[in-house]
Order: sequence, then C-alpha cells, then structure tokens
Amino acid sequence: MSGPDTVFRARDLAKVYKTGEVEVVALRDVSLEIARGEFVVLLGASGSGKSTLLNILGGLDVPTRGEVTFGDHVLTQANEAELTRYRREHVGFVFQFYNLIPSLTVHENVALVTDIASTPMDPDEAIALVGLSPRRDHFPAQLSGGEQQRVAIARAIVKRPDVLLCDEPTGALDYQTGKLVLEVIARINQELGTTAIVITHNASIAGMADRVIHLSDGRIQRIEHNEHKVSPSELSW
Repeated sequence: MSGPDTVFRARDLAKVYKTGEVEVVALRDVSLEIARGEFVVLLGASGSGKSTLLNILGGLDVPTRGEVTFGDHVLTQANEAELTRYRREHVGFVFQFYNLIPSLTVHENVALVTDIASTPMDPDEAIALVGLSPRRDHFPAQLSGGEQQRVAIARAIVKRPDVLLCDEPTGALDYQTGKLVLEVIARINQELGTTAIVITHNASIAGMADRVIHLSDGRIQRIEHNEHKVSPSELSW
C-alpha cells in the first residue's frame, strides 16, 4: 500500500506505439512508487523506456495499459484538460534542449511561466536559486549552454512544482558544465523539497540519487538504494 508520502504510484504500466502494422513496445509491466522529496535517477540505454516512463508520469503521454496515480489523483483516468491542469500546477519539466525564447531576456523567459501558475515564486528568486542573477537581463544567445540550461531549470521551478522531471539535462553539455547543472537540480531537491526524477544513460550520475531505477527493454531490471549519496562535485564520468 502507498504511504502518505508517496507522490507517484504506477502499476503494471505498458506502452505500445503503433505505426501502420508495426508495434513497438516501449514499456512492459512497470510498477514503482516514488516518495515525496526523493531524488530518483532513471538509468538505461537509448530505447530502454525511460523517456516513455517519464512522459507518462508527467502527463505528457498515457499508457496503453496500467494505472498511474499522483497523490490522490488517478492520472490514467484524467481527460486532456485535467492532464493540462496537472502539468501546469504540479510538474516542472527540464529537457536536454533548452527551448528558451530567443527574443526574451533571462528574467522574461522565467517570468513568462508565472502567468499560468497559481502561487509562483518571484522570478528573481528562481533566477538566484540557479545562480544567474548577474545574467538576468541577458538574452539566450549571450549565454553558454550550461547557463541556458540553468535558465530552463529556473523556468521549471518558478511555479513551485511538486515534481521536477528532467530528461537528459546534461546530455548536450560538457563534463564541468554538466556538474554545475546537476548541482542546481540537487539544490532544488534539497532546499525546496521538490521531488526530482532525472533520466540519464550516464551511470556515474547515479551516485547523487536516493534511488537508481535501471531500465532495459521497457522493463525495470533492478532498483538500487544509495546509502551514501555523493554531491555532484564528487561525480566523475
């Protein structure tokens, strides 16, 4: 049974994509629970099902079979309007590519999200959390890749989401810059208590998680608990 601190509960998830007569099975009988405030890494090679699982948890996709709940809400019974409201009110997304609006400054890119949030933080507070206050009036083209990714994180957290879902957030970054981005995600998890789920194919990143969920061929192969988490600065890959 799920406890009071369970954020996500998934049971027997399956996802099948169809293209004409061809079926691609992305998830096979996946069951898991994720607790409030937990830092979870979904680890697996390309095609293992980790992005499909993240998209279902984030309300961007629906399973072919199975059930997902977020708190008391059964996401798999929600219509599109309800899923849109769920994403707007509860979920922050960070993707490999930053999707910033080139004609807007850092502050404007972050502030844009506050218009659809019920209790947003001040944009400058979110920008400070990711260490970019000196860059608040810069445009994306004036920023490095790591700085742009940190703007994307600020944009995701300014609405105070319950969960932060990150799909390969360091995939387009070099080693040192990737560490800086991971430090920001860890800080958000620790200081705001935001549940963080991070997709990666990089096993070294797993050391900073509370739990590591290994996926392969659409299935959970094993789940590891980290007794001694390390900080992003201690990671090497």
